[in-house]
Amino acid sequence: MLPFAFEWHWDVGHIVFMGLFYLALMVITTGLNYALLASMKDLAIGKTYSHDHGHDHEDQAEAEATAEA
Repeated sequence: MLPFAFEWHWDVGHIVFMGLFYLALMVITTGLNYALLASMKDLAIGKTYSHDHGHDHEDQAEAEATAEA
């Protein structure tokens, strides 16, 4: 049953449930909007991120050590 249906009765249980439901939707929407705006801002200024976490440096150091031996 939906709030705009004729049989809907606004009692405490419905008010609490719908309040928490819409609060959860607002939190999710706010988080998605923040992520979208942050991504758009980063794209506009040309910011890039590296995903290598230093693995290339370890492989390069190992190759140099092997070449020296």
